[in-house]
Amino acid sequence: MKKGLSIGLTGGIACGKSEVGRILEREGALVRDADAVAHGLIRRGKPLYAEIVTRFGTKIVGSDGEIDRPALGRRVFENEAERKTLESLIHPAVIDSLREWIAGETAKGWTTVAIVPLLFEVGWTEPWDAVICVASPENLVMERLMRRGLSEVEARARISAQLPMEEKIRKAEYVIHNNGSMASLEEKTREVWRKIVREER
Repeated sequence: MKKGLSIGLTGGIACGKSEVGRILEREGALVRDADAVAHGLIRRGKPLYAEIVTRFGTKIVGSDGEIDRPALGRRVFENEAERKTLESLIHPAVIDSLREWIAGETAKGWTTVAIVPLLFEVGWTEPWDAVICVASPENLVMERLMRRGLSEVEARARISAQLPMEEKIRKAEYVIHNNGSMASLEEKTREVWRKIVREER
């Protein structure tokens, strides 16, 4: 069986990466989100849970005994050193999990899409056959983040924690500009999918 393709899907916060992932899933790709992997790895009973609670204290634990991710997020985005500490705990475990998944599924002939928001920030340059960046103008990103309940200060803190959009665009092989309707996003995503299948195979 021919080895499948491995696609890295990245982009700015609130740019539509998850929606692009859903479209690619409908096209036949297997999709896994690094954020979802991270959520599973920090659940109560997992090794990372104890490490994070030990480092950040019980104030980040909710009434259900699980880590309160919004509370943890607010804390680390107010303090760059703490954010980097959290990332140093979580990122290696997430990358190891995704690498294992990619290797297993591409060996079976599947095309995999890993949604990794900080793909460039962590310097993850392999095993990608192609990297897609989903991009949106900052004014739209701010609107989306504030609709999610973030204040303007919180939204800007999350944007500034990532590489500038221009740099992400420059580093990616394929770019999807999400600045219009859902129908437009779907059309652009399908066009990129066809290019990757044609050119990378």
